[in-house]
Amino acid sequence: MPSSPVSNDKLNRVVVAFLDGRRLKGYLFNFSALKENFRLFPSEPGDPKSGCEVCLKDLKAVFFVNDFLGNRDYKDTARTDGVKHGRKITVTFQDGEELSGATEAYNPQKLGFFMFPLDPNSNNLRIFVVNKNVSQVKMK
Repeated sequence: MPSSPVSNDKLNRVVVAFLDGRRLKGYLFNFSALKENFRLFPSEPGDPKSGCEVCLKDLKAVFFVNDFLGNRDYKDTARTDGVKHGRKITVTFQDGEELSGATEAYNPQKLGFFMFPLDPNSNNLRIFVVNKNVSQVKMK
């Protein structure tokens, strides 16, 4: 069995949210906020050709998560006492879904930006939001 090109502690677990409502779970290690695509692996990558190519233009966001199980019953709270990363922000996607968090680098001219959950107990570590598919951003 081929070995992983990166150690397990370097793998990013992600949930990829597509514009059409699909969600894919997998691993990535070559994500860049400057590139228009990345490779998503359904399991820990071994063979570089085993993953599928994902284009940012087809996505709402990429959720970097602690684990894939999460807790469906848990609702993130919008706590502002622990904002560690920049300014509080609310993002509304074209389908009406809203996300709240904080960001250090919102720039509508870029491909996207990272935001961080306000709830320290969130399963999300950070979220990459695709600017092209956002209808409104409110800075607070």
